[in-house]
Amino acid sequence: MTILSILFFVTALIYSSVGLGGGSTYLALLLLWGAPYQIFPIVALACNIIVVSGNSFNYIRTGKLNLKLLIPYLLGSIPFAFIGGSIQIEKELFEIILFFVLAIAGVLLLINFKSYGDNSSSYKTLPIYISALIGVVLGFASGIVGIGGGIFLSPILYLFRAANPRHITTTVSLFILINSIFGIIGQLTKNQNLFEVREYLYLLLAVFIGGQIGNFLNLKLFSTKILALITSLLVIFVTVRMGFNIFGF
Repeated sequence: MTILSILFFVTALIYSSVGLGGGSTYLALLLLWGAPYQIFPIVALACNIIVVSGNSFNYIRTGKLNLKLLIPYLLGSIPFAFIGGSIQIEKELFEIILFFVLAIAGVLLLINFKSYGDNSSSYKTLPIYISALIGVVLGFASGIVGIGGGIFLSPILYLFRAANPRHITTTVSLFILINSIFGIIGQLTKNQNLFEVREYLYLLLAVFIGGQIGNFLNLKLFSTKILALITSLLVIFVTVRMGFNIFGF
């Protein structure tokens, strides 16, 4: 458990330094450690909330908030993050959904990680209905498996050059925070035994400390581009392991 705490601490420290929560990495670590699948979403979403709260506050305070960019995605994601979180699914189906979500996320990050270093001054605005639809898909998937959706939204915004990097970082942080809040509310509406969550509460303390240090010191241990590459490789590795367990390939 000490090793898992350290890994969660390091994940929170690194991700908070670039405005992300680390939900996909928390899920990957819980998978590798063989934690009960029922607690995956709650632990990962709670960690997300703790890590990105400080970043979101600081970004807003320094004037980096772009509501015109953020709101269309939230319009779609908020109700569906709650709906996704409230759905009761069996272990086998959860593992299959998580497998495909992580596989898509890993490949998307791997293909587009270079976009994170793009400082182009030319930006494109996506139609509101497309942004809202993206929010619906990301919110629903996020609520079910327990990620904030930033691992998808961030590369999408960079790929389409939707805004400057500062506004994208702020948008993704707030998207993760709000998505995670409604996702965990949905998770808590389910009639399930959450007793085992208590055994992993120490992880919340680990990410709180790591997130505060990363946020306060703004430690750019890795650039966002390198972090995206590392995350993609970790997520793909975990996905392959899941594939062997689920499908036997």
